[in-house]
Amino acid sequence: MSQVLPGDTPVIHDLVGIGFGPSNVAMAVALREHNARVGRQEAVTSHFFERQPRFGWHRGMLIDDATMQVSYLKDLVTLRNPSSEFSFLCYLQSKGRLIDFVNHKNFFPLRVEFHEYFEWAASKVDDMVSYGHEVVSVEPVLSEGGVTHFDVTARCGSEEVVHRARNLVIGTGLRPRLPEGVTRSNRIWHTSDLLTRVGELEGTDPSRFVVVGAGQSAAENVAHLHRRFPGAEICAVFSRYGYSPADDSGFANRIFDPDAVDDYFSAPDDVKRRLMEYHGNTNYSVVDIDLIDDLYREAYREKVLGTERLRFLNVSRPTAVEEGPEGVRVTVRSLLTGEETPLDADVVVFATGYHPADPLPLLGEVARLCRRDEEGRVRVGRDYRVMTDPGVRGGIYLQGGTEHTHGITSSLLSNTAIRVGEILDSVLEREAKATDDETGALADGIGSAR
Repeated sequence: MSQVLPGDTPVIHDLVGIGFGPSNVAMAVALREHNARVGRQEAVTSHFFERQPRFGWHRGMLIDDATMQVSYLKDLVTLRNPSSEFSFLCYLQSKGRLIDFVNHKNFFPLRVEFHEYFEWAASKVDDMVSYGHEVVSVEPVLSEGGVTHFDVTARCGSEEVVHRARNLVIGTGLRPRLPEGVTRSNRIWHTSDLLTRVGELEGTDPSRFVVVGAGQSAAENVAHLHRRFPGAEICAVFSRYGYSPADDSGFANRIFDPDAVDDYFSAPDDVKRRLMEYHGNTNYSVVDIDLIDDLYREAYREKVLGTERLRFLNVSRPTAVEEGPEGVRVTVRSLLTGEETPLDADVVVFATGYHPADPLPLLGEVARLCRRDEEGRVRVGRDYRVMTDPGVRGGIYLQGGTEHTHGITSSLLSNTAIRVGEILDSVLEREAKATDDETGALADGIGSAR
């Protein structure tokens, strides 16, 4: 552990953020607005580190006709501060498209456009972030018998910088999930690679793609590859009978409301499990009904014309994936009959989702001071602060990886604006309490001296 040494102190911040995706961009915006409101004396100092060379959010899935599955009003700020200059509507105004968007009469922008909005917002707070810097270690700093700060070391090339933080906010995003034993390659992709990899096929003549998965990304991959490669067969493999439509009805969408986080957090574990089972179809392994209809319509059209390029291998799953010099052989087993079908493809795409990055390994020695529950999951307070040993006075906040405590919105955009406001409030309240405690202790010392 680091000791506080006079004259040897790195740059100190009230808050250091690890990662600079949409969640921590929203955090930076909330800090910028808070500091503008309170002035220099009460400002919260902060800095963020991002390993990417520039802002990027699921770039591999920015298909030109794909739309968001969340309302534009659930942007980085509006639910927290409807008058914010960082809102999606302000972005549209700055681009001269506000009236056009209103006339469009649509709550769901193109994903490409929302990504551009994120880039626009990130650029307005880019003085708060160091891009191209990967955080390689976090060390606890001891002072007066407790951990008061964290030394964050970030590497850029061969150079390292150290910033000292009173609080950490970790927003390292999601990691692609692949079946056990499967690794990505030039012919085996995760859906997050789609647009990056598909460009490498220009000038070739692929004859077959296999897409594994039953969710929105899988269906988007099928539609995009079918359109992009008119001479190729697209085989969709999933264990369901067909794509299931997402439930985006008004009542079901209440699971994404800020109040639902309070309900979920305080619910018994068995109720938490039931809520996830009841409402998983709002987000997991489901597809927008319009896309389902488009794919079915195209499949039927091809059947009528006798030129079937769309194949749906339902109630099935891949049991083996073997890559060779000329392609990939995927063995698909029917769950109904057990029959196995070999498919020789140029590429197999796994649209098998994501899992949150475990933040604790990054924390090194600090991780041993963080508490876990009986299932080995990180214990997290309602304010998204990791529960730690009593001697840790600094706060460690999570943006993501809290689905077991805070519910389905843990890694989604729906609650981002509200969540960063709650984290900021927690930092401010704990700072005020620490100041009051120090003032009280000083007064007691003066009194006893008298």
